[in-house]
Amino acid sequence: MIDRPAIEVDIACVGFGPAVGGFLTTLSRRLGDPALPPVESRAAQGLPLQVVCYERADDIGFGVSGVVTKARGIRRSFPDLRAEDVPMAADVKKEKVLYLLDPAGASRRTAAMRIADGAIRALKRVLPFERDALELPYTPEFLRKKGGLVLSLGQFNQWVGQQLMMSGAVQIWPGSPAAEPLIEDNRVAGIRLMDQGVDRGGAPTASYLPGMDVRAQLTVVGDGPVGQIGRKIDERFGLPEGHSRHEWAVGMKMVIELPDGVELEPGTVFHTLGYPEPEIFGFLYAHPERVVSVGIFVPSWFDSPVRTAYRYLQHYIQHPYLWRYLNGGRLRSWGAKSIQESGRRGEPRLAGNGYCRIGEGSGSTNVLTGSGVDEAWTTGALLAEGVLDLLDRGRPFTEENLDAAYGERRRASWVESEGRVAEKARDGFQRGFLTGLAGMALAGLSGGRLAAPGKPLPPGERVHTAEAFFRRRLGIEEIANIREECAKRGKPLHDELMDRCGWPPIEYDGRLLVSHQDALLVGGKVQAPAGVADHVVFIYPELCESCGTRICVEMCSGEAIHPDADGPPVFDREKCVHCGACLWNCSEENIRFEAGAGGLHSAEN
Repeated sequence: MIDRPAIEVDIACVGFGPAVGGFLTTLSRRLGDPALPPVESRAAQGLPLQVVCYERADDIGFGVSGVVTKARGIRRSFPDLRAEDVPMAADVKKEKVLYLLDPAGASRRTAAMRIADGAIRALKRVLPFERDALELPYTPEFLRKKGGLVLSLGQFNQWVGQQLMMSGAVQIWPGSPAAEPLIEDNRVAGIRLMDQGVDRGGAPTASYLPGMDVRAQLTVVGDGPVGQIGRKIDERFGLPEGHSRHEWAVGMKMVIELPDGVELEPGTVFHTLGYPEPEIFGFLYAHPERVVSVGIFVPSWFDSPVRTAYRYLQHYIQHPYLWRYLNGGRLRSWGAKSIQESGRRGEPRLAGNGYCRIGEGSGSTNVLTGSGVDEAWTTGALLAEGVLDLLDRGRPFTEENLDAAYGERRRASWVESEGRVAEKARDGFQRGFLTGLAGMALAGLSGGRLAAPGKPLPPGERVHTAEAFFRRRLGIEEIANIREECAKRGKPLHDELMDRCGWPPIEYDGRLLVSHQDALLVGGKVQAPAGVADHVVFIYPELCESCGTRICVEMCSGEAIHPDADGPPVFDREKCVHCGACLWNCSEENIRFEAGAGGLHSAEN
């Protein structure tokens, strides 16, 4: 038994993202209202309510993403909010949906898409066609962000955090990874912070400091789709019947300073589809001061075993429609994260004895509208309203009370109604790109009553081997030789395979087009402090040795997992950006993704 330090608080929050931001903003305003009776602490008699948030990253703005959002819930919390109040924010001014043709000739397109592309090029004189891109005649209503905001979520989180800290009603502790929930008699009684002073395997050293137990009346879990606390609660209590989490994506983006002489009006938004592969969607958002966020989403239903987001992103930004704005620009920062795309179908148990779930990990992301930040914020605000109601009535935080106070509010909200519309919107992509587009249109136009059929499968069951995926382009012997050579050099397969399939080489310019490893140093850095255990662990190395795909290597956002010719993959935590892609890509479920410190340091993402 380890003698651990312990404290008691009333409410412990895990993860400082938009969901917890919405929760703490709503809660702190009531706690700090001098016109209302004070809410006294049950954990520390005679003191105000004790509310603490623990964030894994070293700062509350690190490791997140740029977004475009309708901002309905955010504006409800800040009715006087102006875009200029928040760094890098802009009101949405104009939107375009673009179908990008393949200028490289290497994209893996179906025969139907090639026919359609040929027809577009033949009719380009009478179509809104420019630089290998077809502008759709209108933006579907479900995709529009009119009245919304373009944000840097890192900057927005820092702005929200400043308001909260100035209120004095709550505490936020970055650099404090939560390792596991404290579960006692089917009740979550708080969280345990990560041990320090250990070796990379977790064994105590001479400087060992056991993680503190934070005992709480209520634990608010907002740690995202791959968060340690949320996943361990799910392992203990399970998902509701019929719910599953088989749809994922890696979102990867660059923050780019536009070259001299190039202007894009702040608030300009491009939504794209069709390139670099049909399954990969993309975006460009214009911030003030000639800065843009540009990125792609690589989904789990893209069956390639070498679905490298970074290489595809570099081809994406060089598409002629985008490159005319970006050529000569400068990379300011870069980042990646996992996105849970099951939405409402992946919703866990929202409330239990002593805990509640909010944000992306609670199934709030809407894949039809392509949004999740405002939804996450709103779930946090709804929970705060319910918690305040229970506090005012002196009711304990039981599953029954929390479900009535929070669950019923959420079921009556727009997050729920719009989530139902989106629930099956992307099922068609399980059967193909064109079927998927038709399914999204059906769901959007019918309010979710119609959708293309398709059964989502776990990512590991969908993905093909390299031999099967590239069978029309490369021979089995050629792929075997590539495997052997890459293993000897400790390199992933993706660059070699993409080169052989006709993708042009990336011509580095040292400013915008830089190597994957150099990107880790731009606009911040990856940092893994000493004295903590590795957070990516291969449970049974022998399973890794017999794995035929090793997508954990190919999809790793920072190339932190690389092959070893003599055994399982090797993990280099000095390159890990904590995106979590390895966790859901492993077909053998052979990766343990633990609490971890450090990560990508960039407040612009």
